[in-house]
Amino acid sequence: MADDDVWAAIDDLWTWLDANDAHPGREGLLLRILKLSEEVGEVAQAVIGATGQNPRKGTTHTWDDVRSELCDVALTALVALRTLTPDAREVFTTHLERVRERSLGGPRIT
Repeated sequence: MADDDVWAAIDDLWTWLDANDAHPGREGLLLRILKLSEEVGEVAQAVIGATGQNPRKGTTHTWDDVRSELCDVALTALVALRTLTPDAREVFTTHLERVRERSLGGPRIT
């Protein structure tokens, strides 16, 4: 999926969520951001399940489950960002470039 398609999908998901929002306004915004915590918890559950760390349950998940849950975290974060601003793509891209420069010591050379 191309970058444009990813952001079109984020917009589509945001539109769908807003149209079906049981809690509009500030409360809905806060709940959408809190949804991230739920998704991160599902990543933790999948990691514990993939490693069999709960002796009572054993191995209950796979590393594919972990990858899927991580994708849910990323999607939830991007939709939450889109909820905060219609310029989510630009905000994310600018932030990503700042993190890259800070972490890797300069702009990307192409």
